[in-house]
Amino acid sequence: MTETKPEGPRPPLFELVGGNICLDFINTLDDRPSAQPKELLKSYYDLARFGEDTGILTAEQLDYFFERVHLMSDQAENALRRAINLREALYAIFSALMNQQTVPQGALERLNANIHEAALHSRLVQRKMMQNETVQSEVMQNEGRLEWRFDDLTSSFNAMLWPIARAAADLLASSDLAMVRACASPTCQWLFLDTSKNHHRRWCSMKSCGNRAKVRMFYAKKKVSA
Repeated sequence: MTETKPEGPRPPLFELVGGNICLDFINTLDDRPSAQPKELLKSYYDLARFGEDTGILTAEQLDYFFERVHLMSDQAENALRRAINLREALYAIFSALMNQQTVPQGALERLNANIHEAALHSRLVQRKMMQNETVQSEVMQNEGRLEWRFDDLTSSFNAMLWPIARAAADLLASSDLAMVRACASPTCQWLFLDTSKNHHRRWCSMKSCGNRAKVRMFYAKKKVSA
């Protein structure tokens, strides 16, 4: 498992349209409905790049893993396997709930195991209060609040799964669960959080699936009128 370290800033590798880290994580298996879905997490480096793109890992933390993957390849490969197993468990859970079906017990147990591990490595901390009296009151209201903070994410190859498991737990136990949608494109079906005003969003992205659907409709109408 070797990669060539890029020079300078890395461009984003993943298209993040889910509106929640755990949904973007599920979407790392592309073309899921097809006979040959496209795996976007081909190596641990891809997994770490997903962590950087989503803000789970800093560029420095990514470089830390980058330098150690080839030295600890067995641990990295095991972590990648575990990540993919978690991803598929998440898909099974969200898919069941969206279709008003019973959640598979095995998938729920796998998620709970990851949530438990994340809890062992997280704690509530208070944000630092800002001393500048000219700061707007709205900003000041957010200062001093408690927030979840995870242990050092470079302590384990599995560590970047902690925020994903936590995000999934929070979403599944919240009213926002009712806003989870699947892209209307039959060849896509990426999951996303529909935060549109009327909650009628159909596509994961208008730039991709939405525009392709419009083009197909245009040519279909043109063919009928011809």
